[in-house]
Amino acid sequence: MSDHNAFDAVPRAADRIDLDSPAAPVSEGGACASKDTMNEAARAAGKSEILDQYAADYPVGPHDQPQSMCPAFGSLRVGLRMRRTATVLSGSACCVYGLTFTSHFYGARRTVGYVPFSSETLVTGKLFEDIKEAVEGLADPENYDAIVVTNLCVPTASGVPLRLLGKAINGVRIIGIDVPGFGIPTHAEAKDVLAGAMLAYAREEVMAGPVAAPRERTDLPSVALLGEMFPADPVVIGQMLAPLGLAAGPVVPTREWRELYAALDCAVVAAIHPFYTASIREFEAAGRPVIGSAPVGADGTAAWLQSLGDVMGLPQAKVDGVKDAMIAACKGALANMPIKGRITVSGYEGSELLVARLLVESGADVRYVGSACPRTKWSDADREWLEARGVQVQFRASLEQDIAAVEEYRPDLAIGTTPVVQHAKAKAIPSLYFTNLISARPLMGPAGAGSLATVINAAMGNKARFDAMRDFFEGVGTEHAAGVWEELPVDRPKFRKKYAALNEAARKASEAIGS
Repeated sequence: MSDHNAFDAVPRAADRIDLDSPAAPVSEGGACASKDTMNEAARAAGKSEILDQYAADYPVGPHDQPQSMCPAFGSLRVGLRMRRTATVLSGSACCVYGLTFTSHFYGARRTVGYVPFSSETLVTGKLFEDIKEAVEGLADPENYDAIVVTNLCVPTASGVPLRLLGKAINGVRIIGIDVPGFGIPTHAEAKDVLAGAMLAYAREEVMAGPVAAPRERTDLPSVALLGEMFPADPVVIGQMLAPLGLAAGPVVPTREWRELYAALDCAVVAAIHPFYTASIREFEAAGRPVIGSAPVGADGTAAWLQSLGDVMGLPQAKVDGVKDAMIAACKGALANMPIKGRITVSGYEGSELLVARLLVESGADVRYVGSACPRTKWSDADREWLEARGVQVQFRASLEQDIAAVEEYRPDLAIGTTPVVQHAKAKAIPSLYFTNLISARPLMGPAGAGSLATVINAAMGNKARFDAMRDFFEGVGTEHAAGVWEELPVDRPKFRKKYAALNEAARKASEAIGS
């Protein structure tokens, strides 16, 4: 037996990172950073047509892509809100977990189907067979009108052909959509992907013959409302339309399949959210005219009613009578609930310009509006109105642009996404989260005119509390020195950069489609 102990190895030198050697550039996209790789793979797998359509419908310029949540959350949320509609996701487990968690956080309370995969099932085509088997097991017409099957990034990049599922199984409609993060910029536009696909399917059904009647029908010409809205807003719009002999039609995305038929049967479409490009294409194919903007504030309500009257060919005297009444009601509400203060607005819901218009008419000094959504011709009226009043309007706004606006204008209130709100609060600037506290309020007509003032004035009134908190925590440190220390930590930016580069290089080396 050897006298040498097997564990008496030569001492290993401590791990070291050479800070002076060149490092690979760090990707700015995080875990979902391989957009180019995914895009190339998807095109090679036969997805060029749908990716080209997405590029045309949802242009990304002037920069790459806004920083927001996974786009598939938008289409998932639309499906989960519909009655008698099942939802099935195919994607990486981490993605499906995050999407379902977020959906249930927002109160979905609905089952989300998931078809897992491995590299083997992805490469051999077994994944498609697994999806088909899962859908066939779900397709019970007693329970469902439709099943929405969504390819996330990896199955899209691998060319999983959802179109081969067919149009229906056991009488249940099958809606297969690709919603890759590398093809659709925001979750708001992913809502349009599913809404447009459903409208296309429903339009084919209508052209083929009689369809089921909606739960609620009106004999009056209707106005379909495009884009998610606060529940009270369609009611308010209906009250404005009634004196014109019109009715508020369904809100698209709808809550039930039969509402799609009623939406297509409208007299005119109001693109409340102006970026629903695929949906607008289906309405126009059905011969329906489309108007932009929305009845927000006195000016917005008057212009919207006039546009509606022009498209519908209504008697001008009747339009003027309704306009006069609504203008007076809106101005009265705005005067009773004024807003005084400088405000910046940013978000990714698509209604940012409408909110800014309402704030301006309420008396606020709005300096900046940033929207993660694209500019379209349906938003031109709102953009022009705001720019004429000195408001900077930024479409496809990045987080950096939103934060730069807060820094430049030093508002009394910053309305924005979570990281914008976080940045503003760190600067002792009162701030409100756009999605939960602003967009979840009525905006339309007289009811919307004073709806924002209470929450916004209360927030701006908290400035002294923010100053007190800032002063209390002054000196505890920030970033690498956050906390209370006997000896202040030494910042090592070269080490952080080098270590991040090595981690990123290792991640890319191990990354493979389907892994």
